[in-house]
Amino acid sequence: MTSKLIQPPSMAASRGAISRRAGNVKVLVSFTNSNSKTLSFSDNSFRLRPMFIGKVTEQSSASSPHEQQQEEEEEEEAITVSQIKEELYEALKGINRGIFGVTSDKKTEIEGLVKLLECRNPTPEPTGELDKIGGCWKLIYSTITVLGSKRTKLGLRDFVSLGDLLQHIDIAQGKTVHVLKFDVRGLNLLDGEFRIVASFKISSKSSVEITYESSTIKPEQLMNIFRKNMDLLLGIFNPEGLFEISYLDEDLQVGRDGKGNVFVLEKTEKP
Repeated sequence: MTSKLIQPPSMAASRGAISRRAGNVKVLVSFTNSNSKTLSFSDNSFRLRPMFIGKVTEQSSASSPHEQQQEEEEEEEAITVSQIKEELYEALKGINRGIFGVTSDKKTEIEGLVKLLECRNPTPEPTGELDKIGGCWKLIYSTITVLGSKRTKLGLRDFVSLGDLLQHIDIAQGKTVHVLKFDVRGLNLLDGEFRIVASFKISSKSSVEITYESSTIKPEQLMNIFRKNMDLLLGIFNPEGLFEISYLDEDLQVGRDGKGNVFVLEKTEKP
């Protein structure tokens, strides 16, 4: 659809289009569409208002699918990165990072915004700018989920609450430490954590290969809870494998693992 800015006419011209009637004003506004049909609207007001007359062009029903697709693409290109990020943060409110599942509509909305960001990636070769990758990142969304019996086995309902999921990247050492924070109310503990230590090496201009090295749970009381289900816990959160960084700026990172899972992380201070 072609849009044109309608400039108001001069006040002199406006006055000529206003008819006075018994102390009030009748304002007539007419628009002519592409089919030469005139639509008129009138409004009576106690105050004098200027009348603006403009022509509104409607989208032609004869527009080809290609033209409509091109217009949609142009509209998407006009959206700035800051606008997309603002909409993304709004969409992520109240879903607990997606760990315990989201509706299909919400998932579609989030992944649509993620793809818009990826199309505007300011760092197309992130492994060549490792200074941007290093530091501490906090997970704010992932398509990895802990549902049903898995959530029950891990006690992640009323007994144990899942806190922040952090990623510490040490570029000099070629190491990454993934930290899952827990609030263990059932044991009267303030918190606990599950740490996964891994190494990484550059695989391409936009991806790294992550290799698992070790994992620990602290304190010991928390280990007693997860001992029987350590394989399950590690199977969900183990970062091993290929990881592609599809978007990277100073404060936001988007990545995809070899299984197609999406991860959105924001830069944070090391706790």
